[in-house]
Amino acid sequence: MSTIFQHFRWPFLVTLLGLLLSGWLGWVTTGTLAGVASFLLIGIILAGLEISLSFDNAIVNANILKNMEPVWQRRFLTWGILIAVFGMRIIFPLAVVSIAAGIGPWEAVMLALHQPDEYARIMDEAHLSVTAFGGTFLMMVGLSYFIDSDKKIDWIEVLERRLRRLASLRGLEIALVLAIVLGFAHALPEAKRADFLMAAIMGLLTFTLLELLEHALDHSGDVMKAGAGGGLGAFLYLEVLDASFSFDGVIGAFALTKNLFLIAIGLGIGAMYVRAMTIMLVERQTLAQFRYLEHGAFYSITVLAFVMFAQSLVHVPEVVTGLVGGGLILMALYSSARYNRRQTAAH
Repeated sequence: MSTIFQHFRWPFLVTLLGLLLSGWLGWVTTGTLAGVASFLLIGIILAGLEISLSFDNAIVNANILKNMEPVWQRRFLTWGILIAVFGMRIIFPLAVVSIAAGIGPWEAVMLALHQPDEYARIMDEAHLSVTAFGGTFLMMVGLSYFIDSDKKIDWIEVLERRLRRLASLRGLEIALVLAIVLGFAHALPEAKRADFLMAAIMGLLTFTLLELLEHALDHSGDVMKAGAGGGLGAFLYLEVLDASFSFDGVIGAFALTKNLFLIAIGLGIGAMYVRAMTIMLVERQTLAQFRYLEHGAFYSITVLAFVMFAQSLVHVPEVVTGLVGGGLILMALYSSARYNRRQTAAH
């Protein structure tokens, strides 16, 4: 129990502070106790939504962090969480509205404060481009994990073994993602195709550039490695990955409330728990103990990518995404535990 409290001490404190702020925001906004209760409930639901959608994000973060230099691990777990909470939960929605509406950042803040419905409408109109970018990036993340000749462990062998054997075909992941993107673009109305395709290409380009950056830094000379090598590329990769995971939660949050600050509080609380889970997974070497856990996370990522693409055509409730992702991770945990029992019995 003490170990769990040690890992989740800060999230517990942030939860208390966040709920106090949610209640205060409800009182300032509505001036009624019913409004306070409503804001508290929405804040709790948003935090739960963020945790359920991002548990696979914590597993993937831990998978990358375990190979990073300690200094870059600390930077991600400090600076990274600030970027995740303030950047993605506050600045990102403001930036989207600012660009989409052609207004300045301050005007976007005033719009969020005084015309929340209009703010939410603009965010909703930008949903297509956001999901295309995030879906493409996450699809590349998922396929790159499975189509890898260096991958040694298979969970669903009939599928994963075949994908691993196809790793010798250069550019296969890109070809598959582009085929999926073109399929969804074809199903869209003609007026929306250009925006969808442009955002998807940007997602693919971002993934490729980050891969190139990480490769260049990791294979540079000793001087570069002593400075930023072996960590900066992975740091940036993790930040974009977190952003891609966040898109779904940020957009979905507007279905519960139009208040930008309540959204930031609720999702920020959830982000702190994701950070704590990441640290616990790294320090307790959970991924080494449960050999299929990261497989479940990457399957979840791939499913989330499909869901983000599908949201360009139909509405998919966030609870469905969370249940599917959580279900895959639970199945991976069960398979890992069963494998461990068999290994113990064999010895």
